Amino acid sequence: MNKRVFNPRAITGGKWPVLIHTGRVSGATYRTPLDAHPVDGGYLFVLVYGSRSDWVQNVLAAEGARLRVDGGEVELTAPRLVGEDEAFQALPAEVARPPKLFRITEFLRMDRLAG
Repeated sequence: MNKRVFNPRAITGGKWPVLIHTGRVSGATYRTPLDAHPVDGGYLFVLVYGSRSDWVQNVLAAEGARLRVDGGEVELTAPRLVGEDEAFQALPAEVARPPKLFRITEFLRMDRLAG
């Protein structure tokens, strides 16, 4: 449902940050709308579907991705999985934490490429 309905609408709507990543097997370019939270030196992503999601595995294999946000693109590098303690320390206080009901314990953090 997300891949066929929500994602295309979110990408064309331009309101969501879009992660541009390369398929680890196909080499194809993919665009995935996500909640991207700016943190010191980079961005943090809530892994609603866990670290085994295709987009997460693609980013880890490629060791980076690009993020289309606020009308521009940001180059991201050094992807790494972090736990909720590190994620919640990095997130600004005004950013809502995922509800405990969702049992989200993994997050992806990437650094903004200097330059």
